[in-house]
Amino acid sequence: MLGSWSAWAARQGGEMMARFPRVRWAAASRALVTTPGSHDVFLAALPFAVVAVVALVDVLAGPTVGFLPVLSLGPALAAISCGPLPTALIGTMALVSGALLAVYDNLADSRRGVIALCAITGVTIAGVIASAVRRQRERELADFKAIADAAQQILLRPVPRRIPPVDIAVRYVSAAASARIGGDLYEAISAGGGVRLIIGDVLGKGLPAARTAAVVLGAFRASAYDAAGLTQIAARIEASLQQQETEEEFVTGVLAQVSADGREAQILNYGHPPPLLVRDGEAIAAGSAEPGLPLGLTSLAPGARQVSAIPLKHGDRLLFYTDGIAEARDRQGNFYPLEQAGALLGLPDLDSALDRLIEDVLRHVGHALADDAAMLLIGLGQSLPTSRVPTTRLRRTQLNPP
Repeated sequence: MLGSWSAWAARQGGEMMARFPRVRWAAASRALVTTPGSHDVFLAALPFAVVAVVALVDVLAGPTVGFLPVLSLGPALAAISCGPLPTALIGTMALVSGALLAVYDNLADSRRGVIALCAITGVTIAGVIASAVRRQRERELADFKAIADAAQQILLRPVPRRIPPVDIAVRYVSAAASARIGGDLYEAISAGGGVRLIIGDVLGKGLPAARTAAVVLGAFRASAYDAAGLTQIAARIEASLQQQETEEEFVTGVLAQVSADGREAQILNYGHPPPLLVRDGEAIAAGSAEPGLPLGLTSLAPGARQVSAIPLKHGDRLLFYTDGIAEARDRQGNFYPLEQAGALLGLPDLDSALDRLIEDVLRHVGHALADDAAMLLIGLGQSLPTSRVPTTRLRRTQLNPP
């Protein structure tokens, strides 16, 4: 199944990437992407500069010293940053310079001069071969990234910015720069006048985790429109996982639905970090304090899972997230303080709120995230203005309607 799915993703990659926009990245994440600039210009010019400097130093030092072997640094450096043709050009430049300097240093007919010129020629040939191999590997890596991006777009379809009665914003930040496909998943679907959503995290990484995520999302999308409730959706997902012979079968997740009038949210947790309810600037861990076993393991603890009912009002926010955020630590091992989420998530614009949250998490960690992070934020109308949102304390409780 994995092989056929990957091949289909490769065939359809270009079309899907054109049809579906990329998941919007946070500004802090985009800053980590390498783009051509002064660094690349420096690397391209360095081999030429080395050859020129060595030749100048040799001339200034006089014919009694001789720096001919050092000229081989030019093609050696070119193999690191340049293509085969520029590497050959720099090698030719070094070889010509070496021949002229050999005459200047009275080494043209000596064994030392011949050995130096042979060394420059050998390094140039080796550099051209190494440069060609490196360019081929870079093209293969670029193709792999394109396939991974297309597969991720197929797996995680764009979520509408609004599904009545809520507004929605999503972010996905990958911990791996070489491949942005993994086991974090999310989806939101309009059903029965309200909205049903899921967020989850597959145990594992890479293509096996992505395959299991595809199974979970497929079962959710097939059942969310007509299932009687969250428990029935979870049962469909569980049955789909049991039918798959996969290496990654354990999925922590949260299922939720918001009523058509927006007055209530129901949450069903399967071993996942609980969502945050932001109300009047106060952040509350919403849902059951005992989330239970993950999907794929519920047969070990049979019985109906408790659904938490949360009353909502205008201005409320609900943040669903994966453990890439919940387990983000700084260099001293301190977890990211979720009590700050109330202030950050109180911004009027949902997209800006998630961007600020990601920036704050990256600032706390001090480096790229150690795990993928998916975030889905829903809101009922405008929240409080930023100036009125205080820094809050996180408290874990189960909310029930009066």
